[in-house]
Amino acid sequence: MGYEGFLRDLARAGLSIRAFAELIGMNPNSVSNYARSGGVPDHLAIIAALVAEMGTQGLDFRGVISKVELTAKKPRGRARPGQFGGDRQVPLDLDQ
Repeated sequence: MGYEGFLRDLARAGLSIRAFAELIGMNPNSVSNYARSGGVPDHLAIIAALVAEMGTQGLDFRGVISKVELTAKKPRGRARPGQFGGDRQVPLDLDQ
């Protein structure tokens, strides 16, 4: 699905990008970054289409989605405190 179609589906559901991202447990910046590529992944497109259709039918999609237990993802690329960029190799003990 193209990004413009994705935005139309969100508008039909009465959601902003920020509200959609919070609803499905994503960072809003991660969702809006898909504008650069011009398309969204299939799983987000399906969610947006279903939410839009439920919204136009007058169904409460927020209640349904809130019943799903979302698990937090493990942060990737997180550095140790006091160190920029992570720790890619074993620190060498050069003090003798």
